[in-house]
Amino acid sequence: MYLRELKISNFKNIEEKEFSFSQINCFVGNNGVGKTNVLDAIYYLSFCKSFFNNNDFHSIRYEQDFFALHGDYSLNGVEERISCTLKKEGKKQIKHSGKAYTRLSEHIGKIPTVMIAPNDHILITGGSEMRRKFIDIIISQQDKIYLQNLIRYNKAIQQRNKLLKAFQIYNYVDEVNLLIWEEQIASYGKLIQEKRKEFFSEFVQPMNNFYQFISQNKEEVNLEYLTFEGDLLSLLKENREKDKIVGFTTVGVHKDDLIFSLKQMPIKTHASQGQQKTFLLALKLAQFDFLQKNMGVKPILLLDDIFDKFDFERVSRILALLEDGRFGQVFITDTHLERVEKMIGEALKDKTKIFKL
Repeated sequence: MYLRELKISNFKNIEEKEFSFSQINCFVGNNGVGKTNVLDAIYYLSFCKSFFNNNDFHSIRYEQDFFALHGDYSLNGVEERISCTLKKEGKKQIKHSGKAYTRLSEHIGKIPTVMIAPNDHILITGGSEMRRKFIDIIISQQDKIYLQNLIRYNKAIQQRNKLLKAFQIYNYVDEVNLLIWEEQIASYGKLIQEKRKEFFSEFVQPMNNFYQFISQNKEEVNLEYLTFEGDLLSLLKENREKDKIVGFTTVGVHKDDLIFSLKQMPIKTHASQGQQKTFLLALKLAQFDFLQKNMGVKPILLLDDIFDKFDFERVSRILALLEDGRFGQVFITDTHLERVEKMIGEALKDKTKIFKL
């Protein structure tokens, strides 16, 4: 898995840029010059969307009509091009070696990628939706059936919610259609729940190992998967009256959550800032490890501003993994050239390219 060249046009604040990459790639420059946006362009080519923005049109450069991204990859020894274009008046289009995908979801997992960024703290401080998204991004990259089940489940939830909202307006609900959507929700929901449980059984221990490696102590961290219990179809029927009142579906895997704990206490309220940062690093490195193990390739690793946001000890543990060859291709952003050169050192110098933006 190797990104050889990248061409960016009108993406966020970048007018035109072309890069030829090495194994380790560092983008150095002042804040606002577009370092993070280069990483986001790479992420976009992997996931068909920005890591930072939900609105695709916000990624089009100011006063321009389109953006275009082109990446030339070596995938299992085969040279391939991934292209993404979006026009203000058109639809987003992703092409694989010149051929457009019928559905964007077909591309997910083609280029496994992990991003570590300062705003990862939202996984701890944000709502349950952010933590479900984290799970789904990992599983979907290596399991297309899971992704399709998730898409179908969400569509069924939307349709049931429409019927529930209609009840609030007309004081009537189509019970036949309600049952049809409930049966689909229950069917896909069971499959999603089973896959998530399977994922956690494999994910927790590696995450613990990374936490202890980074922190150099024996503190034990844990992830608990919080989900519904029992038969989902029965639960949906039992909650119909309440759901009619509130106007949405209150039970199902779309309400699942993750409980992060340290020494059996919630990380959000009982861990120091340093412990939270270590936990997030361990979480993302375990994501990398899971994808590598299940997909047979090393994902692309994007490290945004880690030298500035993490202390020397944590960064040195990541660099130790780099030196050991644990990672594949890595992209790093930073504001200080001297700091990058010091952190990379002699051991990784020949494998590294530094781009001054």
